Parts: sequence; structure tokens; C-alpha cells
Amino acid sequence: MIIKGLGEFSAAVFDLDGTLFDSMGFWHHIDEWFLKKMGIDEVPGDYLLAIAHLGAEETAKYTRERFNLDISSEDMMKCWFNKALEFYHNEVTLKPGAYELLCRLRDAGIRLAVATASDPRLYLPGMKRTGIEEFFGAIADVNECARKKGFPDVYSLACSRLGVPDSEAVVFEDIYIAVRGAKDGGFRTVGVYDETSGRDTDRIKETADLFIRSFDELL
Repeated sequence: MIIKGLGEFSAAVFDLDGTLFDSMGFWHHIDEWFLKKMGIDEVPGDYLLAIAHLGAEETAKYTRERFNLDISSEDMMKCWFNKALEFYHNEVTLKPGAYELLCRLRDAGIRLAVATASDPRLYLPGMKRTGIEEFFGAIADVNECARKKGFPDVYSLACSRLGVPDSEAVVFEDIYIAVRGAKDGGFRTVGVYDETSGRDTDRIKETADLFIRSFDELL
């Protein structure tokens, strides 16, 4: 398959939150709710960008240290998780055009994988709810890798599980550090606009091979 600006490719690796899932607004809501409980009335704008590529444990550690919170990482994660569980089971939706694009890629013979920093107890119900679990031949989790999404490791892991070389894959991501990490690893990249990472739009545009504001642009 060929997409203008990307050339021919045989595999596509998708991030979930903020890329396929229209979920980052929910996480912003959780951040505001939790930090307010901790006595912090306003979430700093750079906080969301700093944690966007981290797993739950790294996010909890960063949050505790940044705001000097008197709560354990375990209790913090439990608090977040209980709210998120209901959301991913009952409310999460896809971004416009995402389902249609996955159908088109699958029908064109493109092999599909997920590369995520989320928890499988959340993203698997989310994939089932939105009807996309059938599309993907592999899932790679940053917690399986020594390095996080500032590096290409999780995308390479996804490709190895698909049985395709990195050079034949395109990575779809919504945050700058992830786009840069994939690009530094030699992947072709599509930057997907999300409001929560809007302040990095210019850097994503400069780094990615292609930038889109909606999947509808590729349909």
C-alpha cells in the first residue's frame, strides 16, 4: 500500500491513547481530579506532555516527586486505575476515521500492531469496546522494553512479532517524544493531532514524515 508522503509499506504500528483512542481528555480529567484531591488546583501544561509516554509506575513516581506528594505510588496508581477501568469498559471511543482506516489497511493486506504504554487491563477492554481488537496481529507494551517511547524499542518489538522488518513499517503516534523516538529508529512516522499535545504540533510536523489532524485525511 502507498500513502502519499510515506511511500510503500507492509505494516503499520499504532499507539492507542491519543492516537486511535479519543481518550486523552479523560486522562486530563483524572489528572485534574487527583491533583485537586492533593491540594493542587491547576495542572501545569507541561505535566501532561511529560507523562504521556510513561507507564503507570513511572508516571506515579514522576508525579510524587514533582509535586512532593505524601502518598505511595501504589495508592496513587490504584486511585487512577479504578476510575480508568470504568472508562475503558464503558465510555472510550475512537477518533473520527480511525475504524475506517484500519479496515482499509487490513483490506489492503497491511499487517497491523499496537505499541502502547497503557495497562492491558485498560486497553484490552477498550479495544474490545471499540471493535478494533480483530485488526491487530501483535501488541507490544513499553513495560516489556528496557527503554520507553523516546526510543524505537517498542515499535521494533511490535514489528518482530508481526514478522516484518522495521524498514517496512509506518508508526502512528500523537506525541512528539514518541514520533521522535520512532523516527530516530528509522521508522517512517505519521504524527496524529491530539488537543492535549497541541503545544507540540509544530515539532511533530517538523519531525514526522506526515502530519494529520484527522484520519479522514487518509481515507
